[in-house]
Amino acid sequence: MLHVAVVGSGPSGCYTAQSLVQQDSGTLVDVLDRLPCPYGLVRYGVAPDHEKIKSLQNNLRTVLEHERVRFLGGVQVGPGGVPTARLRELYHAVVYCVGAATDRRLGIPGEDLPGSWSATEFVSWYSAHPDALDDGFVRGARSAVVIGVGNVAVDVTRMLARGTAELSSTDMPQAALTALGASRVSDISMVGRRGPSQARFTTKELRELDTLPDTEVTVDPAESTMDPAYLDPAGLPAPQRRNVDVVRGWAETPPRDARHHIRLRFFLRPVELLADEGHVGAVRFERTAPDEHGGVTGTGQYEDIEAQLVLRSVGYRGVPLEGLPFDATTGTVPHLAGRVLREGVITPGEYVAGWIKRGPTGVIGTNRPCAKETVTSLLEDASVLVRKDVPGEPLAELRAEGVEPVEWTGWCAIERAEAHLGASLGRGVVKLPDWESLLTAAHDNAL
Repeated sequence: MLHVAVVGSGPSGCYTAQSLVQQDSGTLVDVLDRLPCPYGLVRYGVAPDHEKIKSLQNNLRTVLEHERVRFLGGVQVGPGGVPTARLRELYHAVVYCVGAATDRRLGIPGEDLPGSWSATEFVSWYSAHPDALDDGFVRGARSAVVIGVGNVAVDVTRMLARGTAELSSTDMPQAALTALGASRVSDISMVGRRGPSQARFTTKELRELDTLPDTEVTVDPAESTMDPAYLDPAGLPAPQRRNVDVVRGWAETPPRDARHHIRLRFFLRPVELLADEGHVGAVRFERTAPDEHGGVTGTGQYEDIEAQLVLRSVGYRGVPLEGLPFDATTGTVPHLAGRVLREGVITPGEYVAGWIKRGPTGVIGTNRPCAKETVTSLLEDASVLVRKDVPGEPLAELRAEGVEPVEWTGWCAIERAEAHLGASLGRGVVKLPDWESLLTAAHDNAL
């Protein structure tokens, strides 16, 4: 009987566990996570007003409640926690589903000025990630610039334009709700270096911007028509064609008076963040133009856009995990069909799935076939892996070494505490926002 550790309880980790117990009737799976809460980016990355997507937690919950799957939260793997080498001693196989834990940087002057953040940091704050900083993202800001034209950029733009009445029914932490409700941000520019046909957002998310109360969305027709595919989008794939249609509609709509003004800007590349009394005050962009290869080139023309808040949303990136090989170019662990490769040679018993395997691409559902491929490789190796001598109960070994995981009962206690907190505030479920409150709820109230 195989005993497998899956590191990470987001979609890729849960789908890996699900595939393991579905494909092999005897395999036992321990799903380990650094956080005391499961579900990864479904809990801490999906916007709080996207209730339908967040409901995927119910599907992941079914996996973690399977009789042969065990959730072990609050377990750090790597430096300061359980070494990867020790984890390999405790289990027949380990599958790393650790995602892409950091964001890409712009690499331009002024990027670290106060008021300049990654969109990931902003999302973590309003999603109550226990590592998030509460540094007054919107305090004192009147104008914001969001750099990037993907779905995360659309999410943070939408959150900046939402009001308390619309967000109070979500599970957003109270401090973030109060701060966004008091925000004076009225002008938001979402800026891309290429054209509408090359933007990465999906049409459904894009259209949501036009449904926000007291909000106007505008597009500069001159910028849009610089896109070669804008005037004749017939040759585009359907998703990009729909995006162009939405952008064209906004470009042709007369302006109106509204409290929030969202501007979609195109063919602008950030080159510097400009300071105003030690704080970000504007972003300097260079105008770009399409080249013959589907990219853009600089034109030497510049424009400054005022902003006291800058959020960069230019992608995620994987980080090295102690004890595993890492390709710094792709931000992934080298692998062959999910089997970890060390200097081109397969490492028995080590596997990867999700973003750390393929890079930060695809949607949540993309993790399912990715996990299945990895599990297929693992089970093909089972006859060799099962010969390995491992402890009968790895959890007992971990506890003997001072590790005290948050088990499923602890997570259920956190859920009850969040429901209680929400009721006390006259809201629905409200997330606990910090490590202390999460661990107190898990350990004091677990049944």
